[in-house]
Amino acid sequence: MDGHLQEVFGAPVAELYATATGPDASPALTRALELRSFLALAEEQVAQVRDRVHEAMAPDRDMGELSADDLRIDAQWLQAALDARNGYRAALGELLRTMPPPTQQPRPVRMVQPVIAATAPPPSPAAPAPARAGAARARRP
Repeated sequence: MDGHLQEVFGAPVAELYATATGPDASPALTRALELRSFLALAEEQVAQVRDRVHEAMAPDRDMGELSADDLRIDAQWLQAALDARNGYRAALGELLRTMPPPTQQPRPVRMVQPVIAATAPPPSPAAPAPARAGAARARRP
């Protein structure tokens, strides 16, 4: 994933960590490096369990030292570490896939409301009202 981080952010991982501590660090960079750190820890755990199993299963090892219980526990630990690794890889991949390009800086949103400039029309002579305007109708017998 380091190669993908370098490709997306345009700098080696060591430089990205230095940038992430600065005041101009983007939230996406900070999150990506946090996920990378979690991923590195999970991968270290996978390697430790793998190495322990390889050592226990070495061809020159005395078979009397083998323990099915130890191997069962190691298998559970390996599964947990692999699940964590896969989850962090997926989360980091999703973040890198969905984040805006680093060259596209978010612009502040400018809320503009239309201004209506109303001016009163110039005074005009009033038209005379119709003769019967407002008059009540007379009742017919």
